[in-house]
Amino acid sequence: MMHAAYPNQAKPKSARFSRKAISSVTFYVGLLLILGVICFPFLWMILASLKTQVQIMSMDQLFVFSPILNNYQTVFGQYEFVKPIMNSLIIGVASTLLAILLGLPAAYAISRYKQNMLGLIILMVRFIPGITFLIPWYIIFSKMGLVDTHFALSLSHLLINLPFIIWIMIPYFDSLPKELEEAAIVDGSSIVGLFLRIIVPLSVPGIITASLLSFIFSWNNLVFSMALAGGKTQTLPLAIFNFISYAAIDWGALMAAAVLITIPILILSLTSQRFIMQGLTAGAVKG
Repeated sequence: MMHAAYPNQAKPKSARFSRKAISSVTFYVGLLLILGVICFPFLWMILASLKTQVQIMSMDQLFVFSPILNNYQTVFGQYEFVKPIMNSLIIGVASTLLAILLGLPAAYAISRYKQNMLGLIILMVRFIPGITFLIPWYIIFSKMGLVDTHFALSLSHLLINLPFIIWIMIPYFDSLPKELEEAAIVDGSSIVGLFLRIIVPLSVPGIITASLLSFIFSWNNLVFSMALAGGKTQTLPLAIFNFISYAAIDWGALMAAAVLITIPILILSLTSQRFIMQGLTAGAVKG
């Protein structure tokens, strides 16, 4: 009789709690499955770097094995991995600094003078595959005698980093209030002084984001190094090929090298995550 008298009576709290608990458990189980799929290759890479060749090929020793550090000793002893690390670091820092120096003024000009078509053209250049520029780039640098130099590789990476930085910074500059610039001009500031003293300090999160992502591209780039690098300027992605021969692959040393390449970028990304999120979402919500 009670149910018939009140057909719209609310469900008991226990039923609502049970449904909420099931929903939460389902969400976290799904999240763990996704994280497991994403993180397993990275975990396997770390574990393989601590195994012998026989242990790597044995599924029985996937997680239970006696770890060794011989692979890391081989990477630095036999393959001289320090030199590629320094080359990648020099090229990444140089190309990123050049892209920042050239890209910030360009992005600010496009933002303030509403050069939307120019910004679209720059974005289209960024979408062009790097391999398209490879043959002309090689011909130019070979004629100038610049093949196998840090300068040539830095300029080749700049070709991709510069449009990327410009495109990231345009919406960031759009999000800055124009009243600050107007007040600075009224106070007698020049355009250059306004840009250096006000705009650049306010844009630090966006600059950090663009710099980090550009450096990561240079650190991981292989295409330009295959054509323009040599014995003097061999970078980390190119050095990976040293572990692959016609007869066999040194999986342990290869995984150790992969860990050494990945860990610095991973640490850099995690420690700068706040700036990356703030920089990428700049301009998304404008009043």
